[in-house]
Amino acid sequence: MSATGTSSAAVRDPYFRDFAAALRYWRTKRGYSQLRLSTEGKISQRHISFLESGRSQPSKEIILKLGMVLDIPLRQRNVMLLAAGYAPAYQERSLSDPELHAVRQALDFMLAQHAPFPALVVDRLWNLVMANPPAVEMMVWLLDVPASQAPAAFEGANVLKLMLDPAGARRHICNWQAVCGDLLHWIQREALGDGPDSEAARLLEELVALPGIDAATRTPNLDTRALPFLPVHIRKGDVELSLFTTIATLGTPHDVTVHELRIESFFPADDTTRAWFYRSA
Repeated sequence: MSATGTSSAAVRDPYFRDFAAALRYWRTKRGYSQLRLSTEGKISQRHISFLESGRSQPSKEIILKLGMVLDIPLRQRNVMLLAAGYAPAYQERSLSDPELHAVRQALDFMLAQHAPFPALVVDRLWNLVMANPPAVEMMVWLLDVPASQAPAAFEGANVLKLMLDPAGARRHICNWQAVCGDLLHWIQREALGDGPDSEAARLLEELVALPGIDAATRTPNLDTRALPFLPVHIRKGDVELSLFTTIATLGTPHDVTVHELRIESFFPADDTTRAWFYRSA
């Protein structure tokens, strides 16, 4: 879907019924007072008050400045522009677009360099965009997918659904209750930004509706002996693996698609896991 189509749908939602409502939401979400926003944005507090009450019409330049100060996602900056009657400022293109060829090359390089450990690229809703061979092999192994059907079987698949569905990888994740809360955090953040009835909100509802998920998210990990990262303990047959992940983004993007990409890299949390991946390679 184009940036315009996506943003127009969001503007029609009462959650962002107009620019004033969107500005109030994001200022509150970021914990800014009108005074702080005025100071950091170099805009008079009186003008900000008028913008939030709808008494003043914002210029395009002010909307973009406020978006930067409040660190609003590019998709939502487009929403605010459309709500105020302006065209979107940020394009949303497919990763196959020729203008994003350099980005695609950079992602290919990062995924290749991470082998023999798994790494993948997802969008903001954790739909699979790219994966290195070790990641595909790990998904094939965990989900019992015939090797002949990979990677086509995972093209565009939602990684969170693959991980949390009882019939998916969850049956092999020993600490899935602890992992669940961390995974849902990403979609909860997107749903808060997009508002009710958004694609992110619907995905969150679908995930929380999975058996056992809602109860798992209400059980925080208060173990003071916990590691400084959340390990993912996997057991399948006689194989036991302990992994942890990092999430990276691309810096200073000016495109909605690029801004929303997430690079998840898996690392071994012990020597046994490290040796298993090297043997598998």
